[in-house]
Amino acid sequence: MEVIPHTAMKRPKRLSATFVNTVNVPGRYGDGRGGHGLSLLVKKASTGGFSKSWAQRIRLDGKAANVGLGAYPVVTLANARQNALANARIVSEGRDPRDRASRAPTFEQAVETVIGIHAENWKDGGKSAAQWRASLRDYAVPKIGRKRVDRISTADVMEVLLPIWATKRETARRVRQRIGAVMKWAVAQGYREDNPAGDAISAALPKNSVRRRHHRALPHAQVAEALGRVRASKAHRATALAFEFLVLTACRSGEIRGAQWDEVDDAAATWTVPPARMKAKLEHRVPLSSRAAAILDEAREIADKSSLVFPSPTGRVLSDSTLSKLLRELGVGAVPHGFRSSFRDWAAERTDVPREVCELALAHVNSDRVEAAYRRSDLFERRRELMQRWSDYLVAES
Repeated sequence: MEVIPHTAMKRPKRLSATFVNTVNVPGRYGDGRGGHGLSLLVKKASTGGFSKSWAQRIRLDGKAANVGLGAYPVVTLANARQNALANARIVSEGRDPRDRASRAPTFEQAVETVIGIHAENWKDGGKSAAQWRASLRDYAVPKIGRKRVDRISTADVMEVLLPIWATKRETARRVRQRIGAVMKWAVAQGYREDNPAGDAISAALPKNSVRRRHHRALPHAQVAEALGRVRASKAHRATALAFEFLVLTACRSGEIRGAQWDEVDDAAATWTVPPARMKAKLEHRVPLSSRAAAILDEAREIADKSSLVFPSPTGRVLSDSTLSKLLRELGVGAVPHGFRSSFRDWAAERTDVPREVCELALAHVNSDRVEAAYRRSDLFERRRELMQRWSDYLVAES
């Protein structure tokens, strides 16, 4: 749909669905006569674009007051008009439509409601829900858990975030994001008109940056030695095989730990990771080197009744800490994810393979939309050659 340019923007006598959808000039736009005081508030968002919310001007005992009716597009123009009419009737009866706010849930109650709404889309066995609860329980609930969602201010959110903003920036960012999700739900429900964890707090939080910590990785010349330590260890055999498979394929830990036998095509020497287990939610075909295929043969010798390629001793998916703990106990100065960096450094320093082939081997999504649109191939055969060279290098170094 074409966006109306600033120069052509005209304030309508009455709102329309098209105007509400395309308006791109900040301001308050009334619904005209017969609109029962309904208006659309348009603000610029710090992340780009615009935020739009509904409000209604009413008079109680001769005094003007505002009632929030939720955010667009969750609340459509038709919804807003219905709510405005319902409030007008309540006012005509001498009652206050804002009394609904007195039934607003506490933040802690709202958290559970929002988690329940999103849980169906979180296909990770409850892991996301547990992370939400844990982070908000540890940092937000002690300070604002008992407050009603309509009473929480930007200052309240600041009180939650400031103690951890400098020392636990990533945790603070996630806590803020999750508080914001709860507050957006409260806006959509008509409990409040704004998100106290939104744009206003961006300007209030300190701007001093925290140096990004990268995953600990080994120089590629030391990777073969690390593989040797793991093979010689007393680790559960499936765990040791999973680690070597991770190194050889340059895949992420979650992709390896969740690998299923029906994803493996022995004849084509290919392992296809489904979108649900990929970071970018796109299917990823992994060419198997001769050593990677041999690892799968070894894994079949210890296969249990589960469909997992590398099951834990209990037949379940290996814990995300299992491989990290193994490396730590063996004195390997790296984490599982760091071996992707080792592979990437090797490819850059020891091969003349084009960058795009290396990036596709790591399942990195091309950030250049124009380039991505023209490149339809996943360069699979070129990646197969690259992964075999990586395998040969590790064997030669061992």
